[in-house]
Amino acid sequence: MNAKKEVVWQRFDEIDSTNEYAKTKRQEGKDLIVTAKRQIGGRGTKGRSFSSEEGGVYLTKLSFYDNFPAKEAFKIMAQAAVAVCETLQYYGLQPKIKWVNDVYVNDKKICGILIENVFSGLNISSSIVGIGVNVCNSLPEELKNIATTMQEITGKRFSVEEVTERLVQELFKKHTMEEYISYVGYMGKEATLIFGDERVHGRLISVDNEGGLHVEIDGKSKRLTAAEVSIRV
Repeated sequence: MNAKKEVVWQRFDEIDSTNEYAKTKRQEGKDLIVTAKRQIGGRGTKGRSFSSEEGGVYLTKLSFYDNFPAKEAFKIMAQAAVAVCETLQYYGLQPKIKWVNDVYVNDKKICGILIENVFSGLNISSSIVGIGVNVCNSLPEELKNIATTMQEITGKRFSVEEVTERLVQELFKKHTMEEYISYVGYMGKEATLIFGDERVHGRLISVDNEGGLHVEIDGKSKRLTAAEVSIRV
């Protein structure tokens, strides 16, 4: 796909949510990039609020597909996560992915990714990829111990527009599962595995080419998917 010719890019100073706006454009059937300087209703995974003050990258990519098998849905997540990691690495940071869709630097979260797919039979007809990257935005007091920004890590002030442009370029490159796996961190570490209301202690072993997480629980190996578990390390 040629991003320059075929993808509309809509920019906002302030918006409720780039993801929610992209949903209203699905019926038009055109690939779209939506960015905003600030969101007032940003959401993360499981409906959690997402801090979206000015100074961060808030971006949504709406894509339409022909014959994209639903069983390969993880590739959408992997592509987005690698694009973020490549962008951060370009600016001198050392990112790693906390399975499945968070990007960390120095053991603090710097980016969250939210994927919303629309299925048609056994295929994915469209996807919305929402990405929030902390660049030089201020963080709420309650997040300062668990989140970070590009500016905090490097001591440099970055152009949000330039970082956004770089990220969009990476989003339209073809990234492999091997690249995704190369960025995955925390393997070999102990973690809390969260199955709904149940929490289980286990050890992270590896991530396979389909995006499955292999863990060890009570001495037994088990393969888990993103749909059934989340982790805390």
